[in-house]
Order: sequence, then structure tokens, then C-alpha cells
Amino acid sequence: MWFLPVFLLALLAYCAPALLVYAVAAPIVYAGLGAIYVKRLPHHYKQLEHRQAIARMILDNNWYDMADSKSEGWFKDLGQSNKKRIASFPKVWYRMQHGVIYLTVKITMDKHQKQLADLESKIEPGLFCETISKDYHEGYLAYSFIYNAELARIGIGDVAVKDGSMKLMHHIFWRFDSLPHMLIAGGTGGGKTYFLLTLINALVKTNAAVYILDPKHADLADLAAVMPNVYSQKEEMIDCLNQFYDDMMDRNAAMKELPHYKTGQNYAYYGLPANFLIFDEYVAFMEMVGHKESGPVMDQIKKIIMLGRQSGFFLILACQRPDAKYLQDGARDQFNFRVALGRLSEQGYHMVFGEVKKEFFPKTIKGRGYVDVGENVITEFYTPLVPPGYDFLEEIGRYTGLQKDGGDGR
Repeated sequence: MWFLPVFLLALLAYCAPALLVYAVAAPIVYAGLGAIYVKRLPHHYKQLEHRQAIARMILDNNWYDMADSKSEGWFKDLGQSNKKRIASFPKVWYRMQHGVIYLTVKITMDKHQKQLADLESKIEPGLFCETISKDYHEGYLAYSFIYNAELARIGIGDVAVKDGSMKLMHHIFWRFDSLPHMLIAGGTGGGKTYFLLTLINALVKTNAAVYILDPKHADLADLAAVMPNVYSQKEEMIDCLNQFYDDMMDRNAAMKELPHYKTGQNYAYYGLPANFLIFDEYVAFMEMVGHKESGPVMDQIKKIIMLGRQSGFFLILACQRPDAKYLQDGARDQFNFRVALGRLSEQGYHMVFGEVKKEFFPKTIKGRGYVDVGENVITEFYTPLVPPGYDFLEEIGRYTGLQKDGGDGR
């Protein structure tokens, strides 16, 4: 059998060049295929990463049930050995579509229920996403998360108002007909003013009546050159607020006198236009007018909040911090759409959203913040992008029929 080693050596010598080429080329080919896969199918690759991360989360947190596993050894006289084995895992379904992660967990009322009902605290930082919704169904809890929320940011040209709703991101809408009134908080440099101008820019393109109060006589006051109902003097602002309330009450009464009046229907059902009162620097104004005059202003604000939805009268209040001192008796909680822009302190976030379980991660991106659209779920928010050099006065003047100098532009 001496010839067998000789034969093997000869075969190895014959195949050595091919084996060498394979050894060198295979890693390069496989690396190239892997790079193409990651580049061409990034969402599929990302889903594999997510599934692995979720599985690791379950294992690392011991979210599973153990059971005894009895087995006999080789020698029966030594008896049986008791070992632990994993008996069951929680049922978790994962799906990702159009940048939205959908997670559904089965609620079985076991010892892991509390953790599964608070998944967002681990999923958000772990998968770089933000909660959109959290809904209970019979026996199940369904989560949805937006992956990399900045990718869902839209431009100012994509902001649209239709059927009682305003689009502000690809997945975020202010549905003012059903969830009225907006509260905006943000310090200097957070993007609050541009966001207000963006809202105004969208509203003037509809048949809505828009009223603007700017006590600091700043950027919003400049809109007086291209649109009516812009006020920055104290007496004018108070008169405008009172007139807004009176108009609301008049419409409420007039709607009931319509021949086709129907209980439960709102202003849109009768073909009436919406009315928006945009009050910038609300807290600063209240501190400026003092205690004697701030009381009646707060009363009007509360009445509009409580009665405005049916008749189509909506408030947009903006301030640096929504101090409860000037939004008393739960008025702050009646603002269904709440936005916090820029960097706020922990107390500032609590002033906007209340006492909630939420980790706020500040980023140095202008127009970035957090929002609750009225569903008690706080998620990352990016205001619509405004291109450099965008002229709000010129754009708004095109729709109001006024030029910057106040002349008729038609």
C-alpha cells in the first residue's frame, strides 16, 4: 500500500494551484457578495439585525420559562440527573415596512407581562426608533415604531391641509377636527418661529381665517405687511381674543338655526371655514400684562379650548415653557397636539407632556423635538424643512393677495 501516500501527494501537488486560488479568491468573493447584499438590500439586512437584537433582548433579560429535564446517564444505578431547559419563550411577531417597525406581543398574564407591556423603553434606544402607537387588542399588544425618524421629515412644500388634517411628517398629522388645539414649546434657536410660519403658510392656502398675536412684535408681526388680522399691541391682542371668542359663540348659535342642523356634526359638515388663533409667546404676554388682566385672558382661552372644536375655532399657543400658572384647571391637557422643540430641561418636557415614562435624547438639529399627536404616545418630531432663502412674506402674500409693501398684489 506504499503507493497510496505517493498518489495522495501527487494529487495534492496537482490541485495545489487551484486550492491556492480558491483560498485567496473565496474570501474576496464572499466579502463582495456580502457588501452587495448589504448595499442592495439594506432593509432586509436591517431586519435581520433587528430580529437578532430582539432575540438577544429576550435571552439577556431571561424572558423565558424554565422546566426540569430528567435524563438517565450511562449507568442507571447512578440515578437520574436533573437539568434545566428552556420550556417556552414569549410570542413576539416582528415586521418592518416603509420604515415602520411593527411588533406584536401575546399577553398571557404571566410573570413577563409587565416587561412586554413596556417594550418601548428598550426598543427605542436599542433599534434607533421612536414609538408611534401602542394599542391593546384582545390577548395582544401591538406596537409600531418609526425607524430613524429623520428620514420621515418632509419639506415645506409637502405640508398640506385637507379634510380637517394637516400633514407635518410622512407619518404625523395634526387632525385638528377631531383632536383640536396645538401647544408648542421651545427656547431660542429650537425652530419654533419657523414652525409657526410654516403652519401659517399652509393655513392661508385654505379658506380658513387666521388670526396672529405676537406680543414681542417680532417675526410674526412682520406678517401684517401681507395679511390681515395680525396684532402685536396689548389692547389689540386682547380685543382680537375677545372677538374670536364672540365669533365662536355666534357660530355655535347660528349652526343650531340651520335648516339641516344635525346633532353631533361639526362646522365642516355645514361647509363653514375653520378659524385659527395663533398666539406666540403666550406666557411672556401673560407676565407682561400682570395679574389683573391675565385672569380674563385665561378665562377666554379656557372657553375657546372647551367649546371651539364643534364650531371650528382652534388655538395654536406657543411659548418657551407652558407654565401651569397660565394654563390652569387642566387647560394644558386639553391641547391635543403638543410639541416640544429644541433642548428642554426634564421639567420643561414634563410641563408639555406631563409625568410620562420617556427617555428624551437631545440632538443638535434645528426643528427637532418631540410630539404627542393626541394619542398619549410621545415620539420624535422634525418640523418641515424650509430651504435657504425661502421668503415667507412673499409666499404668503401670493395667497392673501397682498404684497410686502401692503399693496394689492392681484
